[in-house]
Amino acid sequence: MSIDRSTIWPYDEQGEPRRFYYSRYDSPTVAAAEEELGALEGGEALLFPSGAGATTALVLSLLQPGDTIALAAGAYFGTGGTFGALAKWGLRHVEFDQTAPPPDDVQLIWLEAPSNPFLTMPNLEAAAAHPAPVVVDSTVATPVFLKPLEHGADYALHSATKYLTGHDDALLGAVAGRDLAELKTFRTRTGISPAPDGAWLLSRGLKTLELRVRRQTETATLVAERLRGHPAVQAVRYPGLSGLLSFDVADAETARRVETSTRLIVNATSLGGVGSVMESRARWEGDRVPPGLLRLSVGLEPVEELWRDLERALAVPDT
Repeated sequence: MSIDRSTIWPYDEQGEPRRFYYSRYDSPTVAAAEEELGALEGGEALLFPSGAGATTALVLSLLQPGDTIALAAGAYFGTGGTFGALAKWGLRHVEFDQTAPPPDDVQLIWLEAPSNPFLTMPNLEAAAAHPAPVVVDSTVATPVFLKPLEHGADYALHSATKYLTGHDDALLGAVAGRDLAELKTFRTRTGISPAPDGAWLLSRGLKTLELRVRRQTETATLVAERLRGHPAVQAVRYPGLSGLLSFDVADAETARRVETSTRLIVNATSLGGVGSVMESRARWEGDRVPPGLLRLSVGLEPVEELWRDLERALAVPDT
């Protein structure tokens, strides 16, 4: 796929707009990437400049002032932050245990598969039985392990910055669904439109998505197993899919020492890239998470090299 960075295209011979005429509405590179992702998800797909942009557009296009969102407890803290910012426009949200049925009196159900950083999986059957529309943020699961539309969800959402693009070089969001015409109109009117460069990088990433994610899953499975047997580790969370896991050490001071002691694993935020990254989440989420919680996104490095790096960082310093 070539990158078409044009913002305008000529009308036809009769002076009528063709499919592509102004890039806020649609563009060739974006449309091609959306078709690829839609085929993977079993529906249509729309791209947005970021995952948060996709979240904001979807919520505002679906809900009215006074409506309430049921948000999976322990989900990505930024999603709750976005919903909180929308409270001044009359939207409310309540948290619930996504392994159980959603509360009754809500107008939108927001699940995360798995939640980040607690890595619980949602009860999709119970959510699909609810009359409200269901959104599944499947950023971590990816279409390799979960296609929410096949399980009764109305929408699948991705921070495509993560696994879908996969190389830590594109900021992008995506929504998949059966009929996204209304959301596309909302995107056009509000200008929450993606650039072609990110769409091109998404298309590149999708070509290796399954190879990357399955390799990361194999590595993460082994790392999680070894972490469970390490004396410095108090708890390990790993759902058995994708490359994201979290684990607890004794306290915040220990977590800071561990995250700054690795050499191969980069002390940085985000997840889903080809390089492994790790960070203490309490720096962002405060007492919402245990003070010693470390989130590790496993990349494509050799597993034994990753484990040696972790072992060295977890070792109690000489006194």
